[in-house]
Amino acid sequence: MDTILTYLRALEANNNKPWFDAHKGEYQEARAHFNAIVEKLIEGIMAFDPSVKGVGIKECTYRIHKDMRFSKDGLPYKTHFGAYICRGGKKSGYSGYYFHIGTGSGEGYPCRSFLAVGNYYMEPKVLKILREDIELGGGDFDRIIKGLHPALSLDQDQKLKRSPVGFDADGPYIEYVKLKNFCLSGAYDDVNLDLDEVLKVFKSAKPFLDYVNRAIEYSREEYELDTVL
Repeated sequence: MDTILTYLRALEANNNKPWFDAHKGEYQEARAHFNAIVEKLIEGIMAFDPSVKGVGIKECTYRIHKDMRFSKDGLPYKTHFGAYICRGGKKSGYSGYYFHIGTGSGEGYPCRSFLAVGNYYMEPKVLKILREDIELGGGDFDRIIKGLHPALSLDQDQKLKRSPVGFDADGPYIEYVKLKNFCLSGAYDDVNLDLDEVLKVFKSAKPFLDYVNRAIEYSREEYELDTVL
């Protein structure tokens, strides 16, 4: 971890192409250390979630170069490494397990290094299915949330102030129905990284992830049916 964090802090202080090019060896070393961690995470996750079998480093990690079309600060490089481990890889559209190591400065993240499970954005059709499942599920989603590792919490960002149209405003699970982001997150100790503990956190969120991905699957089945008809 020291190699990764040392490099990211140096990059944060020198976020420009000449410095990056001159220190490419340090970048490659830090990236190799991060990839080694991710490989262990993939292997560990497969033990309780076989849906990620076959996913490799390239399918779950990201370039350190920013897309300058969306760079608000105009700086060319991210000051974090992230990996999104999910069935089919990061472009599959399924929700997954996210592992993040960073400096935490200027990037809008809740903390320097964190874990997340789920997805920050849900397509409207998936969101509707999730809300229906929660309202009609007899408390199954609530039981899943109560069974999570204490390090994780539900993302409340963009949560609706009023109940969405068509849902019971007085329903027992209306606070869940109001959610727009079905994502869990929590910080971890990146200095004394304990991968076994990280895997325990991820394992506790497997039922949550299954719940979300079931809605994604159903929305795709509906689309395919509509296309055929």
